[in-house]
Amino acid sequence: MSDVISVLNARATLGEGPVWVAREQALWFVDIKGHKVHRFDPATGNHRSYDAPCQVGWVLPSDDGKFIAGLQQGVARFDPATGAFEVIATPEAALPGNRLNDASVDAHGRIWFGSMDDSEAAVSGRLYCFDRGEVRESGLAPVCITNGPAISPDGCILYHTDTLGRVIHQVPVNDDGTLGAPAIFATIDESDGWPDGSTCDAEGFVWIGLWGGWRARRYAPDGRIAAEVRLPAANVTKIAFGGTDLCTAYATTARKGLDAAALAGQPLAGNIFAFHVDVPGAPGNLASLG
Repeated sequence: MSDVISVLNARATLGEGPVWVAREQALWFVDIKGHKVHRFDPATGNHRSYDAPCQVGWVLPSDDGKFIAGLQQGVARFDPATGAFEVIATPEAALPGNRLNDASVDAHGRIWFGSMDDSEAAVSGRLYCFDRGEVRESGLAPVCITNGPAISPDGCILYHTDTLGRVIHQVPVNDDGTLGAPAIFATIDESDGWPDGSTCDAEGFVWIGLWGGWRARRYAPDGRIAAEVRLPAANVTKIAFGGTDLCTAYATTARKGLDAAALAGQPLAGNIFAFHVDVPGAPGNLASLG
């Protein structure tokens, strides 16, 4: 792996949800607390941001050439040409204190996404599946903060994170899109921070961002730690693989919760970082609208 470099001075309060969009050769990500969607073209250095109407947990490319976004109030279509958001599903209309947090797309075009208590106190976060316009609950037990989820390259395993519990679960994905019984994949020591977003590479290894841990970590499919990459920011939120060979790892980070002294010690917090990996990421999928 190469050295870590800062490639975008994003200064995000809560940078999250990086996703490489192959049709544009661009990295998209969000600043949840800044109410922003961002697009970054590494080849040109061009960076553009879009205002979201509220907190936005993720943005993912869809098969109509546009995007699906996870807003605080629900799932929305997002059109970069106009900057407009159109809410199409509100799975937690009865839980105004919740917000959507993280998501990924499987090979069938289904979006797996989670919610969380915005005050990080109530056990009200759930995992959902958005399947061609309809949202259903996953059946997994609620937690305070859901993270991930990540899908194995063969589509057979979903990795689901209980951030405050410091546990990552692996869950079988059945042929019909339902989930089997979860099992513990990995636990995170208190000294290593909290597990945040996750993604899988082409070998089925799982990359985890560690909030408060100053690092991203690669786990083997059997749950052992295979590698770590240290970053110059404490709050590492998620990894995405980009470039024509998917061998550039991009990391989102956050300034949230850092006081003036902490920020003085990590002035690059909130930026986008990049490093080279020998094993490429798994190719991304497009969300299906049916």
